[in-house]
Amino acid sequence: MHRPLLSLAALALVAGCSKQAPQQQQQATAPAGVQWVVIVQYNQPKDTAAFEKYYAEKHVPLFASHAQEIGVTRAELVKFAPGADGKPATTYREADLRWDSKEARDRGMATAGFKAVAGDIPTFATGGFTVLLGQKTN
Repeated sequence: MHRPLLSLAALALVAGCSKQAPQQQQQATAPAGVQWVVIVQYNQPKDTAAFEKYYAEKHVPLFASHAQEIGVTRAELVKFAPGADGKPATTYREADLRWDSKEARDRGMATAGFKAVAGDIPTFATGGFTVLLGQKTN
């Protein structure tokens, strides 16, 4: 089973302990309306029915129970359709989480709730997953 080297909890630890370069410090204070993101891309699971059942009945409610503590301002869940050739998309699902500032995102990622949600991902993401941190630019 392929599992990524870093879980969201590990990323939260790295984010909390890392020091920004001067150029990055200037970018941390973004103009109003700019959002900071954590995107989780789930690869095709070994059993899509089992993934969907766990995701709907366990993982999403776990996230919802911690959403206020984590401080997200928006969360979007996407399930990808097969391509024009009928083959499954490489990315099966995506969770797009948003905060209004980098500081808010970093605080949210450092919470026990975020770590609980992140720690749950390997339970059902049997095809592996990728975590991306970023800033919305439009």
